[in-house]
Formats: sequence, C-alpha cells, structure tokens
Amino acid sequence: MEALSARREFPFIRHENGLAVLYLADERPYVIDLSSETPARRASLVERDGLDRALVCLSSPLGIESLPRDEAVPLLDAYHAGALALEDPFGVWGALPLRDPDPDDVDVLLARGCVGVSLPAGAISTLAGIARLREVLGRLESLDAPLLVHAGPERPARGELRAREISLEEPLWWPAMTRYVSGMQAAWLAFIAAGRAAHPELRVIFTMLAGLAPLHIDRLCARGGPGTCSQDALSFYDTSSYGPAMARTVSDALGGQLLYGSDRPVVEPSELGMPAGLDWDSVSECTGRALSRGAVAVGAGR
Repeated sequence: MEALSARREFPFIRHENGLAVLYLADERPYVIDLSSETPARRASLVERDGLDRALVCLSSPLGIESLPRDEAVPLLDAYHAGALALEDPFGVWGALPLRDPDPDDVDVLLARGCVGVSLPAGAISTLAGIARLREVLGRLESLDAPLLVHAGPERPARGELRAREISLEEPLWWPAMTRYVSGMQAAWLAFIAAGRAAHPELRVIFTMLAGLAPLHIDRLCARGGPGTCSQDALSFYDTSSYGPAMARTVSDALGGQLLYGSDRPVVEPSELGMPAGLDWDSVSECTGRALSRGAVAVGAGR
C-alpha cells in the first residue's frame, strides 16, 4: 500500500477522508477497509473456516505484473516483503513481472519461501501467451512447483497500461461477471490446447473454478477440441466466488480435483454458503497433490 500510494499512474492508492481508495486502469475505485485487514483478524477467519493454512495471492486485476519491469519490480518486492513477513497460518504465492519474463525470477521467489507462482489468466489466455511464457512454465515444472492462474488482465498492447472508459452506469459486479470469467475460460482452453502437452508434469490450479470452463467439455469436444481434459490429474480448481452447489457440479464433471479458495476480502465465502458443503476428505487429498512441494494441507476435521 505504501508503494502504491507513491505512484502517479495506475494502479495507485489515495488516502481520502480517512479512507484508502485503490484506483485501477479498467475498474471503478475500490475502498480498502484497513481496520478489518489485520493479520490477527484474517488468521481468525482461517481458523473459523476449518483450515490449517491459507495462501495469500497478489490480486492480478491490479495489473502490477504487466507494468514495465522497472515499475513492476518495486511493487512486487513490496508485496512479497509484506506477505512473507506474515506468520502462520499464512503462506504466499509469488508473482513476477511479465515484461521480458525471466525464468530465474521463479528460482528467486521459491528461494524466498513462496509455495509457487501466480499468473494472471490473460498472460496465458492464448496459444501465443503459452509459448511466450514457455521458459517460466518450464522452470516451475522442473522445480516441481505449482502454478496458480488468477483472474487478471492480459499484457497491454504496445507496452502501455491505459485506462479504458469506465461508465458509472456499469454495475460494480460487471468485471467479475464478464472479463474475469471469460479470461479464466480462455486461459483454461489455451492450457489444455497447448500448455499441457508442452508441460506434462506441471501442476496447475485454476481459481474460480476456471470460470466454469470445464462445464463446456461437451461443446469443446463437439467443436473438435481435446476430449481428455476432464482426465487431467495435475489440473486443479479452487472454489473462490462459488458456492457448494456449483463446486459439486464441477467436481462431478472432473471426477474431483477441487481445492478450497475464497475471494476475501472482496467476497466473504460464508455469503456463498462456503466452506460448508464441501467433501473435505477429497479437498484435503487434492490439496496435498496440488501443493506437494511443501506443505499445505487443509484441515480435514469437518
């Protein structure tokens, strides 16, 4: 937040009338509730959810990863310094700059203690994107570290992160139901079309149930796409922003592969009926397989 407050271009934070307001390039401003975002409070919510540990991820819709490298690195360093300073029950997903991607960044993040690396969905939402990040994905694969695919923008054209025109009539939920969903679906399709063949041992976790892309398997096959995607034992799906009914539907389509995730602090999972209603034995087993490089297992006490 300190690093974002010092910026003059998107993304940045301004402190106004006692509020911390986040400004993004292509979304309406968002007020951060500082009083609720304390480690102690968030740890109590992890315990309430019945988890042993929670992994914190940079919010990719901020667009930080796509900034010019000299702008992205200080912000990412600030994120990692703050997140890695948290004590149990928190772990951290690392994030890296996407301009001139360097696979050595993966080694640095894992050496600092990150469990794996997150990428915005837009970065791998095309076959060209998969190819462009081939060395980064390959380094993750060779180090047996997982990839988390998070909703977020693609790499801006011409190296510029520009603000699009935002209509005040556009509902606050509009991006989450349009760009986020379509971006996750495109990332899932691109990965099963080209990523999996190129990286057969890479463990991949798609947030928000991959925008429900797995439910389109029949249509995918009918249009000539790969028909074996539902049998991919190394692709996993976190439940963030969905409730138990949809989680079960996706689980049935995939034969399991679910992990528990939430959109805190934007959406409280209890508002969606989560985490109640999940098959915790299955979720715990999948979590162990998805994150086997060290140490994350959800509590199976439910």
